[in-house]
Amino acid sequence: QVQLVESGGGLVQAGGSLRLSCAASGRTFSRDTMGWFRQAPGKEREFVAGIAWSGGRTGDSVKGRFTISRDNAKNTVYLQMNNLKSEDTAVYYCAAGYYSGYDGLKEPSTYNYWGQGTQVTVSS
Repeated sequence: QVQLVESGGGLVQAGGSLRLSCAASGRTFSRDTMGWFRQAPGKEREFVAGIAWSGGRTGDSVKGRFTISRDNAKNTVYLQMNNLKSEDTAVYYCAAGYYSGYDGLKEPSTYNYWGQGTQVTVSS
C-alpha cells in the first residue's frame, strides 16, 4: 500500500514561489509514477505535473513555471512553483501509480493513490 501526505501550501503573492512536498510511504517509492493535480472551486481537476523513470511532463498552464522532482532517499516528491499567478489558486493533490508512459502521466486513471490535498492561494 502507498500513503501520500502533501505539505507546503499556503498564501503567496503573485510572482512569488512555493515548494510543495509529498511524502510517500509503503511500497517501493523509486518505481512509482508520481504526479500533481489541482482543483480550483467550480473547476475540474487539472493535471499539473508528473514524473516517472520514462520521463516527466508538466501541464500546459504551468509549463516553464513549475518543476516536478523526486528525492528517493527521502521518499518525497516535490513541486517547485515559480512565478505564481492568481489562476494557480487551488487545492493541490499528490498522486501515485505503479507505471506510466509519457502519455499516461496526465491521466488521473494512471494513479492508484491520492493524498488529502494542500491549499495554495495566490493573491494578486
